[in-house]
Amino acid sequence: MKIAVMSCIHGNSEALDAVLLDIDKHSCEKIYCLGDLVGYGPYPNAVVAKIRSLDIPTCAGCWDEDIVEGLNACDCSYPSLLAEKRGKLAHEWTNKEIHPENREFLIQLPHSLREGNLAFVHGSPHSNHEYLLPELDAFVALERVLSTEADVLFCGHTHVPYVRTLDSGQLHVRVRSEGTEEQETNFHASLKRIVNVGSVGEPRHGRPNATYVIYDTDTQEVTLREVPYDYQKTVRAIIEKGLPAIFAWRLARGLEFAERADDPTHVCTR
Repeated sequence: MKIAVMSCIHGNSEALDAVLLDIDKHSCEKIYCLGDLVGYGPYPNAVVAKIRSLDIPTCAGCWDEDIVEGLNACDCSYPSLLAEKRGKLAHEWTNKEIHPENREFLIQLPHSLREGNLAFVHGSPHSNHEYLLPELDAFVALERVLSTEADVLFCGHTHVPYVRTLDSGQLHVRVRSEGTEEQETNFHASLKRIVNVGSVGEPRHGRPNATYVIYDTDTQEVTLREVPYDYQKTVRAIIEKGLPAIFAWRLARGLEFAERADDPTHVCTR
């Protein structure tokens, strides 16, 4: 069975429509969405309405969560102070724009989804705001997958697609607590994978094309799909609706635009 997995649509209905057409061409039997339906982009209501109408299983993204609960940012939420400032402006705009029935849909989104030995989250199993970057410490990355009790963990949030294989091996864990004897545990971890599906609506892999993943449950093959669309239409809408102009610039180039954080791993500590 072929499963399509997408994430980070960010109010970009043009990109979403293009990806859905591409999914249809590849005869995928199921579609999963990893959240961030809103934020940054000019058409949050159109995107949520489309996902609702197609009844696509969707987990909550950090933007969906923040529109429901109010800004809930921590140190790992943005790659820089400049990005945080722009993000707050986009949050205020989206919060005013979103329709009540679409807000209600965002309220009921779960944190994670499961399909057999597959797990689906937005950021990480620990937090929607945590970035599972490809250079994340291997032990931390393995712990994130093991915490789901799945073999393959699908995530988004970084807007950059990748596939990371965590080789099987024997793990030795030693725990020492005050007032107790040291305890040792050995266990075998089978091969695990993290699949980041990139971003439909705001890619940051160096090109404006939308990205998503097709996963074959029979062969375990992962196919990273890159879909061109009329991004200039979305660029114009960003400007016309009064969102920060830098959003249009980075969408057209497929790049983030901000000073980088001192710690690029963005491991969530809350």
